[in-house]
Amino acid sequence: MHLDPTLLAVGGVTAWLALVLTIAGVVAQRTTVAPETIRKIVHIGTGNVILLAWWWRVPTWMGVGAAILAAIVTLISYRVPLLPGIDSVNRRSAGTFFYAVSIGMLMAWFWPHAHYQYTVLGILIMVWGDGLAAVVGQRWGKHPYALLGIHKTWEGSLTMAGVAGLVAGCVLGWTPLVLVVAGVAAVLEIFSYYGLDNLTVPVGTAAVAFWWQQVWPG
Repeated sequence: MHLDPTLLAVGGVTAWLALVLTIAGVVAQRTTVAPETIRKIVHIGTGNVILLAWWWRVPTWMGVGAAILAAIVTLISYRVPLLPGIDSVNRRSAGTFFYAVSIGMLMAWFWPHAHYQYTVLGILIMVWGDGLAAVVGQRWGKHPYALLGIHKTWEGSLTMAGVAGLVAGCVLGWTPLVLVVAGVAAVLEIFSYYGLDNLTVPVGTAAVAFWWQQVWPG
């Protein structure tokens, strides 16, 4: 029996997202972990769906459409508690909305031209870099600093740079571009007004990587 590749991709992506949200829901109901931890589970878990999208080469319309739908649901959830595990964190942020927007933008930009790697790069840096930087900064950050009213820790910023460099090396290869991407990601993550880094980090790192490889291919 031949399975349609598009249907297979839809089923796989849907199953993965359902699994992540189920795990987050179970953890929220049966443990006493903080809402921020639940949010990070969803943040990291759902973002990794980009790897399945890359593997199955999902159509552009599917990825962009899903991102638009997610953005709409997120906007509604700010008024109606559709996503309590994500939006219950007591801080003013549109990060979840920007998260969906960044995925849609990168897929619309790179996917039609088969430049999948740049979309994957930007999303994985946002997912793992931003997620782990927040965890490390909050739990183990001992050296704080402030810039334009934003408070960060050196531990968190270095985590972002390290993860971004690792992702760049794995996705694009181990070239000097790794250091450039790491630096750009760390700088953009500092300016996280209202969760805006969920947009600037993935789009910025993907754009810089794309530009770099056009100017210095190979």
